[in-house]
Amino acid sequence: MSELAGPLADRYGAQAPANRLATANAVLDLLLKHRSVRSYLPTPLPAGTLETLVAAAQSASTSSNLQAWSVVAVEDPERKARLSQLVGNQAHVRAAPLFLVWLADLARLEEIARRQALASEGLDYLELLLVGVIDAALAAQNAAVALESLALSCVYIGGIRNQPEAVAAELGLPPGVFGVFGMCVGYEDPARPAQVKPRLPQGAVLHREQYSLKAQVPAIDDYDRVMAEFYESHGMQQPDWSSTVANRVKSANALNGRDRLAAALHALGFKIR
Repeated sequence: MSELAGPLADRYGAQAPANRLATANAVLDLLLKHRSVRSYLPTPLPAGTLETLVAAAQSASTSSNLQAWSVVAVEDPERKARLSQLVGNQAHVRAAPLFLVWLADLARLEEIARRQALASEGLDYLELLLVGVIDAALAAQNAAVALESLALSCVYIGGIRNQPEAVAAELGLPPGVFGVFGMCVGYEDPARPAQVKPRLPQGAVLHREQYSLKAQVPAIDDYDRVMAEFYESHGMQQPDWSSTVANRVKSANALNGRDRLAAALHALGFKIR
């Protein structure tokens, strides 16, 4: 049996793909065992951890080497408490010793253009905002893999987009800088361990040659069953995945304030043509 069989079964349940790789390795094992951790010990991080995570983040790919992202590291308990309220009163933001806010940063690019006595009209277009968001996501995921290799845990916090202007004020962000998401970082509380959550079967996300929506239907139905079993085995009362998705997209109110994101971005200095 392949060394990846166990991690693949945890990630996909009964729909785990056949693994043809003869051996596993530490990187694959780490990636397949990722969990979103929401319970943390108060243990501080070793000196140099933050700088190491940023080095890993800066080693990620970046479009045209623009490096259109930044990150704010928050360790002050009072600031974490205020941010936790802004993201939906999520207690793990307060509990984790380190909270990172990953930013799409066009202000630095604008300043460089100004110093070169050049216009910066390109920054007014959606493309450059996308570059900043994608760069931030790639950098953060590199940091996530790095921290898990150090026996740390994390969880992404999309709620940082609930109140973008208030987050910008709290962090002192200038125009042209936007909080894309947050990330709690710390040591998992062993008394409240997180579990590997199954993902959609590859039949729903892997397309060969051309995309097919119809072909995904059986995989989605299978996933609803897998998730129902997962929640039942962990004593959780949850609707099936399809119902959760449908409810999440059914109305503007279901976006928890993020329905006004375009207006917030304009208020934060993004013209988005």
